[in-house]
Amino acid sequence: MYQWRKFEFFEEKLGGKSAIPEDVQGRIGCSSSGRGKLVIGCDDGTVNLLDRSLKFNYGFQAHSSSVLFLQQLKQRNFLVTVGKDDQMSPQQSALCIKVFDLDKMQEEGSSSVSPNCIGILRIFTNQFPEAKITSFLVLEEAPPILLIAIGLDNGCIYCIKGDIARERITRFKLQVENYSSVTGMGFRVEGQALQLFAVTPASVSLFSLHIQPPRLQTLDHIGCTVNSVAMSDHAELIIGRSEAVYFYEVDGRGPCWAFDGEKKFIGWFRGYLLCVVADQRNGRNTFNVYDLKNRLIAHSSVVKEVSHLLCEWGSVILIMADKTVLCVGEKDMESKLDMLFKKNLYTVAINLVQSQHADAAATAEVLRKYGDHLYSKQDYDEAMAQYILTIGYLEPSYVIQKFLDAQRIYNLTNYLEKLHEKGLASKDHTTLLLNCYTKLKDVEKLNVFIKGDDSVGEHRFDVETAIRVCRAANYYEHAMYVAKKAGRHEWYLKILLEDLGKYDEAIQYISSLEPSQAGVTVEEYGKILVEHRAVDTIDILMKLCTEDGDPTRSGTSNGGYLSMLPSPVDFLNIFVHHPQALMDFLEKYTSKVKDSPAQVEINNTLIELYLSNDLNFPSISQASNGGDFNARARSGAVVISKPQSNGKPSVDHKGLNKDYIDRRQKGLQLLKSAWPSELEHPLYDVDLAIILCEMNSFIEGLLYLYEKMKLYKEVIACYMQAHDHEGLIACCKQLGDSGKGGDPSLWADLLKYFGELGEDCSKEVKEILTYIERDDILPPIIVLQTLSRNPSLTLSVIKDYIARKLEQESKLIEEDRRAIEKYQEDASAMRKEIQDLRTNARIFQLSKCTACTFTLDLPAVHFMCMHSFHQRCLGDNEKECPECAPEYRSVMEMKRSLEQNSKDQNRFFQQVMTSKDGFSVIAEYFGKGIISKTTNGNAGTLQSSSTSSTSGLRDS
Repeated sequence: MYQWRKFEFFEEKLGGKSAIPEDVQGRIGCSSSGRGKLVIGCDDGTVNLLDRSLKFNYGFQAHSSSVLFLQQLKQRNFLVTVGKDDQMSPQQSALCIKVFDLDKMQEEGSSSVSPNCIGILRIFTNQFPEAKITSFLVLEEAPPILLIAIGLDNGCIYCIKGDIARERITRFKLQVENYSSVTGMGFRVEGQALQLFAVTPASVSLFSLHIQPPRLQTLDHIGCTVNSVAMSDHAELIIGRSEAVYFYEVDGRGPCWAFDGEKKFIGWFRGYLLCVVADQRNGRNTFNVYDLKNRLIAHSSVVKEVSHLLCEWGSVILIMADKTVLCVGEKDMESKLDMLFKKNLYTVAINLVQSQHADAAATAEVLRKYGDHLYSKQDYDEAMAQYILTIGYLEPSYVIQKFLDAQRIYNLTNYLEKLHEKGLASKDHTTLLLNCYTKLKDVEKLNVFIKGDDSVGEHRFDVETAIRVCRAANYYEHAMYVAKKAGRHEWYLKILLEDLGKYDEAIQYISSLEPSQAGVTVEEYGKILVEHRAVDTIDILMKLCTEDGDPTRSGTSNGGYLSMLPSPVDFLNIFVHHPQALMDFLEKYTSKVKDSPAQVEINNTLIELYLSNDLNFPSISQASNGGDFNARARSGAVVISKPQSNGKPSVDHKGLNKDYIDRRQKGLQLLKSAWPSELEHPLYDVDLAIILCEMNSFIEGLLYLYEKMKLYKEVIACYMQAHDHEGLIACCKQLGDSGKGGDPSLWADLLKYFGELGEDCSKEVKEILTYIERDDILPPIIVLQTLSRNPSLTLSVIKDYIARKLEQESKLIEEDRRAIEKYQEDASAMRKEIQDLRTNARIFQLSKCTACTFTLDLPAVHFMCMHSFHQRCLGDNEKECPECAPEYRSVMEMKRSLEQNSKDQNRFFQQVMTSKDGFSVIAEYFGKGIISKTTNGNAGTLQSSSTSSTSGLRDS
């Protein structure tokens, strides 16, 4: 024990030694502490309270004679005292227990204040005979219940339990041993178990109070004297004897510590053992503070005769026999550590912070300093052992930098491994560790790191970093293992394809993946796969994009399910340099799936592939005439031959590659099949298809699209551009027949074309004039003006046509002349009749009523239209002739309709534009008087005349 190191972890407080204030006049007989104060009981019966600076607070007379024992309670501000009071009778003892409530004060006179005494209890009764009290202890079970244990010199312990203030108590007696003084006691509470240690000079016993009757258990047959008993923080009983200090638990004696000297006082403070030891050789008393866990003496000082040992305010207080006080407090952790660091006692410092349950950051700081100390001594292995213990608190770069500079790659590797095991490694740490492995060429450790713990491996390091580093160091197997284990399929395939070139294995790996994962990987690495394994790649895509990839859906065709599958359009980019493979894939897909949601995009792509002139097929590059074909294809040189029997032009494919011809045929077939007659819009983009046909000089497709879209003028423009006169006329015969839904104006365009041709085309013009004359498409004057522009045409070409038209016009003129004469005669007769009505009288000679055919009698009504009626037959309508009124009304209704139509300008212009002869429409409007400037005047005149003609004369 003398070999223990001594340190000054404690220092004197209050400026050194102090003294009990003079206000405390009696001899100190007992003391206690708690709730921020010291309580001192004196032999004059007073109790005095001192504050933190040992200044007198107040005092009061607790007992009339003397205070033997007292205890300050912790849970409530109660003070329990044992003292002598005036003896009420000879039969009653003078010793009693009092309980004071220090929070409630009562005035006694004008000068003193004392706390309220809430309970007084006599200790000894007839059942509990009087004896000398040697020890006293109070346990607060559950306030206000108290358990008071009183040790006597006859080996008995009197126990009082209950609420003393309400005098609700029970008493019981515990017998330790006969005729032996109880020198110390200690309560142990663990859950529901309540136990009491009892110490005599000859034994150590334990009572189990939670068992009725209480059970006695003897722990040792050696005891101790008064003041050498204490309880530790772990509810262990501490006994000090001259040879050693013993610890007792419920099952017997525990560890002991050999300290020489008589133990006058034993105490416990914050894990430290407090001892006041008397050295018999020199008669001095020494106060020692022992740190048992770290085996060091935290404080040692020579003191006077100690009468009381207390702990309060984080300090140890020793009251001497001469009323001086020594207050010793523990230094702060930083001061203690600085003291140890100056002496390079790092192991002691580490044990100290761990024993005092310092926070992990403070412990890590001590370990760091210890590691720095070892590092400065070049003890790298031991230094790294300390640095490893700081993981989680010390910045890893601090350690890494040190060992990088020292070129201690083995130590650095060890540190990085521990860093990964605790899951605190970053991407850079993973990179550094893997680089260490690769530099050391330690494949075994690399295997352990990568493959060692499958369950947590992917959480110990950054997966992508590990893959990248292993790949850069040519450890492809390890990189692939990590990628596969972590489900990083893109990295696994990247290594297989780019580094190892194992295309077949990559195909098999993709085939084993889930459809969604396989789709993502094919999108990323499909270009490489198509370049080296096009057929296998297409098979994978077919499984992904069709129902073949899901066996549970095999044999079904569900549009909703197809919309959930990947679209072929998503994979078009991987075929960017391999159009032949793309064409094969899309053809297979369209043959398998007929109602794909992306059918329009697929057809657009196929049309572009079919019609492209510069599609680089292997057969073309290997053919002997491939160069000539490519040149011709790029130049767009496609020769249109004479029309076939159906009026459609044919392309001269002589000398072209067979694959090219087949593709053109497929393209035309797709254009037709994707636009069935029942659909208004095709399953492809028409504008795009027209552009592709134009770019690649695909006349067959262009003609089909124009005809399907009823763009007949564009159709004949194609023939005009090719100077195919025979085909042009044949096309107009088919598309210019209005009876079959054609456009007759095509003949006019055709005539204009030949009129501006500048070469002899008499045969064609004559044939065109036949159809123009048949359908009366153009006036002769327009025909003459159009053909006059061609200097190569003679008058003989249109001689017969003009003659026929003149003859027709002559006949029409004659018919019109006769019609005019007839209308003039009718108009003259009408004027004469009107004039006669205005100037001459009318004689009505009808003898019968026009309505009833009976003899006409008075009163009668005669109309100017020469109809006569009985007045009774007319009823209320006497102003118009019932016979002529319907005809008159129909004429007036027609006139109003014509006037209304004259205001509808849109209808007028539409008739002019749609009519073959717009002049005739205008003439008709003028002839009906609809757009005449004198319409209103004439209408008024007509109305006046009509009215007069239908007005009646009344015969009275």
